[in-house]
Amino acid sequence: MTEPAVPATSAATGQAPPGDVVVALDVGGTGMKCALVRPDGRVAHTERHHTRAERGPAAVVESILDVAEGLAGKARADGLTPVAVGLAVPGVVDETTGRAVWSANLGFRDVPLRELVIARLGLPAALGHDVRVGGLAEARLGAGRGTRHVLFLAIGTGIAAAHVVDGSAFGGAHGAAGELGHVVVRPDGPRCGCGRLGCLEAVASAAAVGRRYATLTGIPATAAEVVARAAGGEETAARVWRETIDALADGLAIAQALYDTEVVVLGGGLAEAGADLLDPLGVALRQRLTFQTEPRLLRAALGDEAGSLGAALLALDTLNRP
Repeated sequence: MTEPAVPATSAATGQAPPGDVVVALDVGGTGMKCALVRPDGRVAHTERHHTRAERGPAAVVESILDVAEGLAGKARADGLTPVAVGLAVPGVVDETTGRAVWSANLGFRDVPLRELVIARLGLPAALGHDVRVGGLAEARLGAGRGTRHVLFLAIGTGIAAAHVVDGSAFGGAHGAAGELGHVVVRPDGPRCGCGRLGCLEAVASAAAVGRRYATLTGIPATAAEVVARAAGGEETAARVWRETIDALADGLAIAQALYDTEVVVLGGGLAEAGADLLDPLGVALRQRLTFQTEPRLLRAALGDEAGSLGAALLALDTLNRP
């Protein structure tokens, strides 16, 4: 796997022995993306595992502990020293207490995941929200590197954001900051999974693009297929894509009024559209801004490694905190 570009100095404060690594897990509803990450952000080893969330939350927790323990053992077998564990999970996460407060994808309800990891591995651990740690990695090591104010927007099955300032992502008072996908942009739009009508992710997520196209044509399609058909001149696909761009621009205009960011980094499945997304979205956003300063729109650089890299950075931050 290609290693991301990294800064010349350590991603954490201070210097670390060359053999130190962080055990990092990015846990999703379908799979776990796992890595051994050096303090400067270089990846020493990667693994993938199935989450199998259908087995229930207790079984998922046990799998997380087993995988983390196995990675620590792999590090030691390779002559490396695991110094901390970083975990990323979806849902509502209390990073201060290290609890997975709620996660629909994993079935978690107030799971003390950090303490469970510490008890099993005997290493310091940190728990973070999957999108926030992804934003942390993109801000420090990826597309937003060298920029103080970064908004990371993940557009996949849903939509969520992370606001990163000076290399720190903010979780809010209750661990639920960054839910830009639940800003209402079309009050008469489709019902969102949260129960409200017209949320951004109900209108403009990758899943929503496919649903809208199928509703209009009766033909199932992925977002990537809709983009390709729009580029090829198909009228219905082009309509769906225009509607998507307009909704995203409305959401980003709200975000810019709130966050006044320098850079918006777009990740997730929909960002794979590249220029077909960024170019028209930039034009549409510019048309909506009045007094706000226009942010630069950039495609995420770290791909699906962002979550595990960010989890490692969060663990290193915790390890080096006074």
